[in-house]
Amino acid sequence: MGVTVTVGDQDAYLARVGRAGMLLLPMITGIGEQIRDWADELAAAGITALVWDPFKGKSLDNSTREELSELLADMDDDQALAEQQALLDYLFDDLGCNKVGAIGWCLGGRFSLLLGARDQRLANVVAFHPTIPSNLPPHHTYDTTTDAPGITAPVLVSYPSADTLVSNAEFEALQTALQSRPTGATFTHYFPGALHGYTDKSRHDNPVNAAAFRLAWPQALAFMKATTS
Repeated sequence: MGVTVTVGDQDAYLARVGRAGMLLLPMITGIGEQIRDWADELAAAGITALVWDPFKGKSLDNSTREELSELLADMDDDQALAEQQALLDYLFDDLGCNKVGAIGWCLGGRFSLLLGARDQRLANVVAFHPTIPSNLPPHHTYDTTTDAPGITAPVLVSYPSADTLVSNAEFEALQTALQSRPTGATFTHYFPGALHGYTDKSRHDNPVNAAAFRLAWPQALAFMKATTS
């Protein structure tokens, strides 16, 4: 079971066990029950997990998706990335982690890729159904596909073919960018018929989403363990 810690002027959820680490970047649900469960599961597997709080205490535990969507529309890329890099500093400098990766879902999947392109300390980057539209919304400063070649770490990216927020063509462009890198392996999950956010347990009444998650999560966990050990 994790605890809330204060890092600078931000709070984060920490499940601490050892010197391998992962920075978790949530989806629209914020630091809700599901992301805390994932952090605790990583800790049970021997990986210290630290969760960024995108909405400063707001999550699906105490807010509606509509309220969180409004907060997302006001999110600043540079501020978010600065917060995430401060959490990386905390994992390395204060918690003494030797190797640290970043994993994100939806909006967090986008940020894991952006962070990977900016911080070469990362041992891996995992992006589940990253929200990377080619037509940037007003609150997006950076284009993920343009920045992706700057990632030097191994990347695991997971895409559901029925994603209504990111087209197959946009995902193929991301794959091309990742595979253009001179260093850093690229692992790809492609799930026919699965929907955006398929890892969200509230969407597992759809059997395609549930089946995709059952395949994807153990592979992601093995990838994280292999790259942070």
